[in-house]
Amino acid sequence: MGLVAEFQIYCDALPLVSVANAVPDASIVCSLQYNHGRRPLFLATVTGSSEQAVERALTDAYDVQEWTRIGTAGDTRRYQAVPALSFEEQLGGQIDDLSGLEALSTADAIIERITVTADGWEQMGWFADRAAFTEFSSFWQRNADFGLERLTRDAEPKPPGNGLTDRQLEALRTAYEMGYFEIPRRASLDAVAKELDISASSLSERLRRAQTQLIEETVATLWPPLPEAEKQ
Repeated sequence: MGLVAEFQIYCDALPLVSVANAVPDASIVCSLQYNHGRRPLFLATVTGSSEQAVERALTDAYDVQEWTRIGTAGDTRRYQAVPALSFEEQLGGQIDDLSGLEALSTADAIIERITVTADGWEQMGWFADRAAFTEFSSFWQRNADFGLERLTRDAEPKPPGNGLTDRQLEALRTAYEMGYFEIPRRASLDAVAKELDISASSLSERLRRAQTQLIEETVATLWPPLPEAEKQ
């Protein structure tokens, strides 16, 4: 039986991290398209922030050669970006074992989701067995900061809220206890951010990701999507 893992790789040299830094109020989910030689394309789904801010960040990103907006749905936009650097060029300054990094692409694992953050990548993946996960996690523990959020058998149910990171859970709990979610609010975003010793923009991003995760785990799984006619 396989394993499901959710984890954070803290490495600011990873692709598109500079974009996440430039637009902290945006959610960026990335995938890699490997059928384009040694420089796989970045496929980014960006929700939130302004179109102008996001596209300015993509234009200014040192690791993006060029980008194309593929489509838009509400405040969600899909982009295809051509990398300006190979993985060796991008990560060589921080990771010594580049051959080990390349070997991970043949591991018995599927990385299902990559969320780009201001300090690295949050990932969710499926691993064939404990050995496959150990190979993957050991590499990142040797070469960057690695934080494991969840590791379960693929047949185990996931309790609501278990997909939250420790930092997201702390932010939700602190905001709730200080009265941020009450009507009217008893605490401002700045006050909660000061209590957590982070910036207000970082707190806003953390709360938004946490709330999105909770909605996906509850409302989105309890009710099927509306038919197109009812959305009008």
